[in-house]
Amino acid sequence: MKILSVNAGSSSLKFQMYEMPEEKVLISGVFERIGMDDSLYTIKVNGTKIKKEAILKDHNDAVKILINELLDNKVVNNLDEIKGVGHRVVHGGDKYAKSVIIDEDVIKTISDLASLAPLHNPANLMGIEAFNKELKVTSVAVFDTAFHQTMPMESFLYAHPYSWYTDYGVRRYGFHGISHDYLTQTLKKELHKEKPNLITCHLGNGGSISAIKEGLCYDTSMGFSPNAGLIMGTRSGDIDANILPYIVSKANLTLDEVVNELTKKSGYLGITGVSSDSRDVEDGIKQGNERCILAQKMFVKRCIEYIAKYYVVLGGVDAICFAGGIGENSITTRQQIIDGLKVLGIKLDNEANNIRGEFKLISSKDSTIPCYVIPTDEEVMIARDTYNFLSYQ
Repeated sequence: MKILSVNAGSSSLKFQMYEMPEEKVLISGVFERIGMDDSLYTIKVNGTKIKKEAILKDHNDAVKILINELLDNKVVNNLDEIKGVGHRVVHGGDKYAKSVIIDEDVIKTISDLASLAPLHNPANLMGIEAFNKELKVTSVAVFDTAFHQTMPMESFLYAHPYSWYTDYGVRRYGFHGISHDYLTQTLKKELHKEKPNLITCHLGNGGSISAIKEGLCYDTSMGFSPNAGLIMGTRSGDIDANILPYIVSKANLTLDEVVNELTKKSGYLGITGVSSDSRDVEDGIKQGNERCILAQKMFVKRCIEYIAKYYVVLGGVDAICFAGGIGENSITTRQQIIDGLKVLGIKLDNEANNIRGEFKLISSKDSTIPCYVIPTDEEVMIARDTYNFLSYQ
């Protein structure tokens, strides 16, 4: 059964097609700079990577070209072979605790929730609508927030006036849920345990850490927005709310301008003044750049704080894992985080840790808690959920 996994952004569209249930990738790619003059796309099929320029006025153009590429490369002989399309949707609010088949009510709800994810939900809808025009197949919405809907109220509620929650939906929602779900399912199999206690670390340009209690999300570092929790590429992470009106007054900025700076000009970029990319930060550290050294120390400290907090809250854990661009590839960052947790009896195997982008146990044999690197796979989770719906129809 052939299924497409789709992640539509405001000016991009990423995709992978799978043969299910084997989970074999048949073709993958990304359309970039949609709506701009220098738009292009890249596809990978049969081990070959192809890059092409193309006029992409909107997502409809991207989907039409994608369909032609599927046919031209004989990934499908006709469109009837495509049985479903799974769409990543960033925000499902507290309405969706699992993936759903997309109908008019779901489309309306995703649109209504756009105020909670103004940069993401409208873009996700553009992808849904573009595919619906070209393919008459089952479409499934896979929500980034759904995995976190098992959090109890003491985890997701802020200590603001209760009416903010009941009237305006202000609460912790959490993000990267598709990734944290994948990491949880992978560790359940690895540990041969259906209800493990875990700490899953998705560390990248955007990052979050989740506490998994008996196989379900109990808490997560991101909150009402993706700007909470860890220090990230351009996001500040946790910050005192009173800083906002203070900077509005002192810097003569509007509230929107301050939020924009906390979202797009903070984190690694804000501290280093050099880059939002952790690889550039590590290069700066090698060159003795004091602000890069500071940014790395701040990032590692914040990760240690969340892991240690969740360890205590969960009453101990069965495993810790690292994923995402930094978690999978930064040997140094993993080492620094695990070394900072040695009071818990966690020990690193330095030789095992000398890897990038592969599944591996990196803790030593005498470590109290096993630590893993797990390359995350959000696309396959989208395909699995879509396949599951189709299998039961």
